[in-house]
Amino acid sequence: MPPTLESEEHKALRAAVAALGKRHGRTFDRESLWSEAAKLGYLGVNLPEEYGGGGGGIAELSIVLEELGAEGCPLLMMVVSPAICGTVIARFGTDAQKRQWLPGLADGTRTMAFGITEPDAGSNSHRITTTARRDPDTGDWLLTGRKVFISGVDIADATLIVGRTADARTGSLKPCLFIVPRDAEGFTRRQIDMELNAAEKQFELTLDDVRLPADALVGDEDAGLLQLFAGLNPERIMTAAFAIGMGRHALARAVEYARDRTVWKAPIGAHQAIAHPLAQAHIDLELARLMMQKAAHLYDAGDDVGAGEAANMAKYAAGEACVRAVDQAVHTLGGNGLTREFGLASLITAARVSRIAPVSREMILNYVSHQTLGLPKSY
Repeated sequence: MPPTLESEEHKALRAAVAALGKRHGRTFDRESLWSEAAKLGYLGVNLPEEYGGGGGGIAELSIVLEELGAEGCPLLMMVVSPAICGTVIARFGTDAQKRQWLPGLADGTRTMAFGITEPDAGSNSHRITTTARRDPDTGDWLLTGRKVFISGVDIADATLIVGRTADARTGSLKPCLFIVPRDAEGFTRRQIDMELNAAEKQFELTLDDVRLPADALVGDEDAGLLQLFAGLNPERIMTAAFAIGMGRHALARAVEYARDRTVWKAPIGAHQAIAHPLAQAHIDLELARLMMQKAAHLYDAGDDVGAGEAANMAKYAAGEACVRAVDQAVHTLGGNGLTREFGLASLITAARVSRIAPVSREMILNYVSHQTLGLPKSY
């Protein structure tokens, strides 16, 4: 079935997840929702059946996150744990790594964070300075470096860290991914004080000669970039789902308010100055979802190159649509839009995240201008 049309199975999944989200609502307890979503098989819907997953793909996982977001209870760690880390381990991990991690990631009993961003290497991942070197006596890896804005490290059993190793043939550094347990010696974290109302906290990480066994390296040492981008495309698709869900949630609150709130003799939603911007927000969110579905379809079909372009476009469109939907929702409610009762004000900050992370809209425009349009680089 083409990605623009949803199968009956996908429609049923949407309805079931929406019902779960409705039960928990925007005052949800993260652990309780995580646990219930896991028991129902939603967290691991994209992971292989042989390891306890649902055998689906990012298409199914993005539906889960979008519908939870639409009910006001998105689970940010879904972007990280099953989508990035689960995908990378399922595609590139050794049999032992798959057995060790995938069943727990699928049933929610284990969580994994993802560490790529550094203080001096944000968009330019080629400047990553976290390095791994071999101990010639034991074969262990020694990992040293810093990471910043890493979500949920305190609740994760391990963090999938992007480091670099020296290529024996060329002497240049190449990216590699390592599984670093939370309690590894020399692995410390500092919580970043964020003006962001989110269940998951952000951390700065320091790795000071963290000793890891040889089997902490995920997959083939020579497949670094391929492995890295295998995780980044699902991250962009899931960020789009997160943003679309948030935008839908804000829009639904605004529509409900515009229908009920009466000034003079008519509900304010009867006025085009209120109605048209809400209709436009709905259209933008629907268009973003179409591109997200296309990206998920391409990724699940194994087209990494096609998925890269579509995932970037989907993330861009969803971020823009989310920010506009939240802004218009708050504006529709007026003063009520800034009250705790209606719960929209906190989304103003949260919506900006979808424009900034995991890659800024400007970097996506760079990607499209270089990769799609073939224009020269400015850097």
